Amino acid sequence: MLIGVTHTISDPEKFFAGAQELLGDLPKGLACHQVFPAVDGTHAHCLWEAPSVDEVRSLIDPATTGIAENDYFEINTESAIGLP
Repeated sequence: MLIGVTHTISDPEKFFAGAQELLGDLPKGLACHQVFPAVDGTHAHCLWEAPSVDEVRSLIDPATTGIAENDYFEINTESAIGLP
């Protein structure tokens, strides 16, 4: 399943440093395909592949507590444009 995550980031420096660490050691079955950060670092959109939205949420939320608010959604692949 493909999952979109929209991050509203209050501490870009900590968020992106933590993201590099987190993405370097993902659990089996989870993949982050794309990260689209805003120029100022206060927002980012990410494309994940995982068995469920909850698996992505359980990985990201603890790592971003206090530095980002995250919104998760399953992507409608039949209506999507430009997916890998």
